[in-house]
Amino acid sequence: MTVLDTLRPRLPSPVQELSDPRFTRHGLRLLLKRDDLIHPEIVGNKWRKLVPNLAAAAGRTVVTFGGAYSNHLRATAAAGRLLGLPTVGVVRGQELADRPLNPSLARCAADGMRLHFVDRSTYRAKTDPAALARVLRAADAEDAYVVPEGGSNVLAVRGCRALGAELVGRADVVAIACGTGGTLAGLAAGLAPDQRCLGVPVLRGGFLSGDTESLQHRAFGARRGDWTLDDRFHFGGYARTTPELDAFADDFEQRHGVPVERLYVAKLLFGLVALAGEGAFAHGTTVAAVVTGRPFP
Repeated sequence: MTVLDTLRPRLPSPVQELSDPRFTRHGLRLLLKRDDLIHPEIVGNKWRKLVPNLAAAAGRTVVTFGGAYSNHLRATAAAGRLLGLPTVGVVRGQELADRPLNPSLARCAADGMRLHFVDRSTYRAKTDPAALARVLRAADAEDAYVVPEGGSNVLAVRGCRALGAELVGRADVVAIACGTGGTLAGLAAGLAPDQRCLGVPVLRGGFLSGDTESLQHRAFGARRGDWTLDDRFHFGGYARTTPELDAFADDFEQRHGVPVERLYVAKLLFGLVALAGEGAFAHGTTVAAVVTGRPFP
């Protein structure tokens, strides 16, 4: 039995059309690609990126990385529980080790993930082989299968290509919120040549274009697909929101009955409404927004 058989996903995920005057007044159609409905605990792009890595782990302990509110850590912990697979989460911030666990990390621990806290300089160096080896030794996980922060590696990028394939012929523009660029890299590669992909980074820094292109080169040998980034909608950075963004998300939920996750999905939808108002999409364009997660808890 494969990982896929055990976890029983809903694939392809549904596509839902919304009637929203902020789009229809500009002659646009808005679709939601409901990846948040793939699995009740391993949600959205976390499913698409994790499953190929869980299969590659072949029963070994899985070590991965994230911050105190990491969706990726929660998804990995849940997958470990469901599959009977040991997991270790390397958490950014040694100072957190002596504090009560926040709800996100508490969920990880409840799902059986062993948490290992490291200082921020060690965390920044985690991709250096020597630094990684020290972290694995300290976490007593030297023989573990390592999944990078956010789950973005070659296997994950190739896994996300299916997301693009599921949207071929459905939309002219496919938009997605981005953290590490892995989902964008795979999604863009899976779309048809006449489709374009828009990434909305949720972190500050302007580094994502190079990271996404690097992931595509490693996964496919070259840049793939027609994709661009618009980095105006991060609202201060990862895990940051504002009253304006919260009000927008509340309003979207009330209009459409769709739960809006704040750290990624709200920023994506806010950005699309702003772009529609700016005339960024030609009249007659169908825009598909990928719903990569849902609110926690």
